Amino acid sequence: MLTQEASGKIVDMAIHHAGKSVEGIEVHLVGTDIETSRFANNEMTQHQANLIDRLAVRVLSDGRQIRLETDDLSSAGVCKVVDQAISAVKLMEKDQCLLPLVNADGDGEWSSYPDRFEAGVLSITAAERAAAIGDMIAIANEHELNAAGVYASGTIFEALGNSKGLFSYHRETHVESSVTMCGPDSTGWAKAQGPHAKQVNTRELARSAAMKARASSQPEAVKPGRYTVILEHSAFLDLLSYLWWDFTGTSHLDKRSSLLDKIGDKVFGDNITIEDDVYHHEQAGCPFDGEGLARRKVTIVEDGILRNLVYGRRSASRMGVAPTGHGLPEPNSLGDNPMNLVIVGDGSSVDDMVKSTEKGILLTRVWYVRQVDPARKIVTGMTRDGTFLVENGEVSRGIKNLRFNVSLIELLNNVVAVGQARRTAGEEGVPQVVPAMKIADFNFTEVTRF
Repeated sequence: MLTQEASGKIVDMAIHHAGKSVEGIEVHLVGTDIETSRFANNEMTQHQANLIDRLAVRVLSDGRQIRLETDDLSSAGVCKVVDQAISAVKLMEKDQCLLPLVNADGDGEWSSYPDRFEAGVLSITAAERAAAIGDMIAIANEHELNAAGVYASGTIFEALGNSKGLFSYHRETHVESSVTMCGPDSTGWAKAQGPHAKQVNTRELARSAAMKARASSQPEAVKPGRYTVILEHSAFLDLLSYLWWDFTGTSHLDKRSSLLDKIGDKVFGDNITIEDDVYHHEQAGCPFDGEGLARRKVTIVEDGILRNLVYGRRSASRMGVAPTGHGLPEPNSLGDNPMNLVIVGDGSSVDDMVKSTEKGILLTRVWYVRQVDPARKIVTGMTRDGTFLVENGEVSRGIKNLRFNVSLIELLNNVVAVGQARRTAGEEGVPQVVPAMKIADFNFTEVTRF
């Protein structure tokens, strides 16, 4: 991982080399040294230690811009990519909406930003990860299951500087583990991720995945139709990840949001409040955006009413509002994105939701989710790794997986109960802080073979 001092030297080198030959230059460094240990078929299969550092240079000249990247961070490599960008920017078309670089005006001070760098994570060795995996495999053997998954640890850093004197630097640690347990006719899965080691309990993940696999064995088919559904945290996260971009200024400018022209309107149920908050104690990630602006806490939905969008500088300028620090690195056709979503939870647990359900389906996870109708936010996908029938307030048996077709807008208007929010990892979207949800009228269209 490059330190703040080393990153600053590279940024200064690039800016100095460009000199006054361009109107402005922005230098963006990102890197990771995350080490990953993998296992499958109840055996260790791989230790991998990648050191990845990348440099992006954005040059502005005569109303044009270009962004070039390299992984050669030597003096010669940095100067080479700067020279190439200075030459290539002349070939670009003029950008009528191009904004000047961000000023160094103190916007990079984040006094309330929590420390997400844990020295103990740096000391996790391959041998220690292997020992933890050994414990996970032992749990699989105890339950006569076949286990596969990963356990990873390391650091991530990001630095951004420009020729107007801005320089911002962020580092954080990263721990992640996922495990799939397979039986003859069933599977179970669990995953966790966060900047602190205590957020990833590998034994707990293995026990949860094993329980799901054992409890869903000998699954029976149920008729497709509309059911009350309890979405565990990961299932809810991976479904709702297809809605996040609809909360951005760019999606509204491009008239591609399913919530177009609905700011101030009631769009979801009263029990839905959604914030973007990088400062939340269970969040992670960089406190500045792709142009160096500090990320602001934004209440996007309050009690079902769409209150605000998130904006990068470009979309904010075009819409006549203040940017919220959610811009992606320029140039970027997506424009902006909420990166640190927090869906406010309630006191209900998954067990509470099950006890209050006369007949329904409990979902551990969804997968292969795809959009069918972006305007109405209809998505399709399948259940996976632990699908259960709930009867008379109890989980009665495992059932075969089902395909679903649901509108995310309707889903958030049919929330019967909201669970406790926590940092959640899935496979379709990046980790966020979300609750489990109990949903009415969830539409299943067919039964799968397994």
